[in-house]
Amino acid sequence: MFRTHNNGQLRLADAGKSVTLSGWVQIGRDFGGLTFVDLRDRYGITQIVFDQDDNAELADRARKLGREFVIQVKGIVRERTNKNPNRATGNIEIIASEMTILNKAKTPPFTIEDDTDGGDELRMQYRYLDLRRRPLQDNIIFRSKLALAVRAYLGRKDFVEVETPFLIKSTPEGARDFVVPSRLNEGQFYALPQSPQTFKQLLMVAGYDRYFQIVKCFRDEDLRADRQPEFTQIDCEMAFVEQEDVLNTFEGLTRHLFLEMKGINLPDFPRMQYDDAIRLYGSDKPDLRFGMELVELNDVAQNQGFKVFDAAELVVGIRVPGKAGLTRKQLDKLTDWVKRPQIGAKGLVYVKCNEDGTYKSSVDKFFDQEKLAAWAAATGAQSGDLMLVISGEDEKSRIQMGNLRLHVAGEFDMIPADTFKPLWVVDFPLLEWDEDSERFHAMHHPFTSPKKEEVERMLNGDHETMKALKADAYDLVINGAEIGGGSVRIYDRALQEKNFQLLGFTPEEAEEQFGFLMGAFEYGAPPHAGIAFGFDRLCAVMNGQASIRDFIAFPKNNQGRDVMIDAPARVDEEQLKELSLALNLQEK
Repeated sequence: MFRTHNNGQLRLADAGKSVTLSGWVQIGRDFGGLTFVDLRDRYGITQIVFDQDDNAELADRARKLGREFVIQVKGIVRERTNKNPNRATGNIEIIASEMTILNKAKTPPFTIEDDTDGGDELRMQYRYLDLRRRPLQDNIIFRSKLALAVRAYLGRKDFVEVETPFLIKSTPEGARDFVVPSRLNEGQFYALPQSPQTFKQLLMVAGYDRYFQIVKCFRDEDLRADRQPEFTQIDCEMAFVEQEDVLNTFEGLTRHLFLEMKGINLPDFPRMQYDDAIRLYGSDKPDLRFGMELVELNDVAQNQGFKVFDAAELVVGIRVPGKAGLTRKQLDKLTDWVKRPQIGAKGLVYVKCNEDGTYKSSVDKFFDQEKLAAWAAATGAQSGDLMLVISGEDEKSRIQMGNLRLHVAGEFDMIPADTFKPLWVVDFPLLEWDEDSERFHAMHHPFTSPKKEEVERMLNGDHETMKALKADAYDLVINGAEIGGGSVRIYDRALQEKNFQLLGFTPEEAEEQFGFLMGAFEYGAPPHAGIAFGFDRLCAVMNGQASIRDFIAFPKNNQGRDVMIDAPARVDEEQLKELSLALNLQEK
């Protein structure tokens, strides 16, 4: 038996017991007559004492232990004289009588501590060591428990977990696919699924009216903090339901998970239309933890001789409470920030609401105190507040101001900690018109249904009508992060064919790509709808973290590489021959 207890288990009530512990050496401390070793496993740390007077040979061996040695210790539990209140086992220690070195260890390239000295790339290279650190262990264990809580809740709601294929057919819509060559079918390729979308719809046709799956998905796209080339979804579909049924079911799931995992009782989730989210927050995933809603200033800022505003489609501002004291250097820094290519604003106007009731702005030459007071009235700004204003094209300016709103709140610590503000964003546009390609793109995906009252317009309307179509689509947003997205699905072949036509598919292309789904619709497809939660992102948001990477055991880096196993990598030429791929593909 390697251990009778784990290293987070023993308490004062266990004093006097003979125990066996195993784990990794966290640190050793030599005080001459006494040597102390902190022994660690994923459950915690226990202090081991080696007494020179009791066993000189054993104490001498203990002094030679290195960090991360794997050892087994036998001894007696006793009460500590110098207790450690910051450790669950801090009231006890083990007086060692035997020790076995199970495996020696090289000195790690970084410290295995909560706050390590290792950089990101180094820790990614030695991920198996990084995963020994308590913060990452907590994250991975949280993820495991969250998955169990999801399964338990959906199981009680009569959902059936069904696995769908990983080797599927590549489709032209959405992000780029990862493709897999087929050895048995020369010159042909599978794709790894970006989502089990069509399969879960087929399961509804097959009569499994409540499906879910915690499933890996794959997208070959540029990476950032909340994206990985392979990620996990809580994927769900329901038959004989409308939008409200889905929202109520998965609002219930979300509230259950927060209560079960965090002890937080979330209130009912508000609903916000997509158009209102863009108008008020410049984003389809608004962060409601703080105010600073966008305010249109055209009526009070235009036709005053300031050409920049007069020529703009929109003048939009925000009130930043309590920040009139920002320095010129800080304001210039904000101006530079919005001018970055990633944001694209041409400039930034500021107005300080002074404590004496006067105003100081970067456009004093064009706007007197009375006119600036009208801005303050429009935004609700009070003494001590700051107004920030951007102008330009309507949609672009709202998005720019929405980004500035988030940046300012983060930069000046205006976002309350340990606060969760969920909401449903609903009534998305069905289609997006792309001027470059001169075609529509699906705002959600090609299987999303228009709202019931718009079906006739979709089937018979003109081009401009199509731009205004609203979808039966919805997103779950928490703290400015899109946690889940879904829609009511098309289940009628004629309507699905019309949608493919609007998206630029010829009838032949639609049949080749999705004939299996449209064919299934002819055999009694029920009304159905679904949603998919980003599982990695949900883990991160519930723990107040921006990056999903630390909730994935073995993630990729920002270039999509696994630096631990050095993948992707070249393959043997014989493999390429078997797959009928040109050998010169690897020469680049």
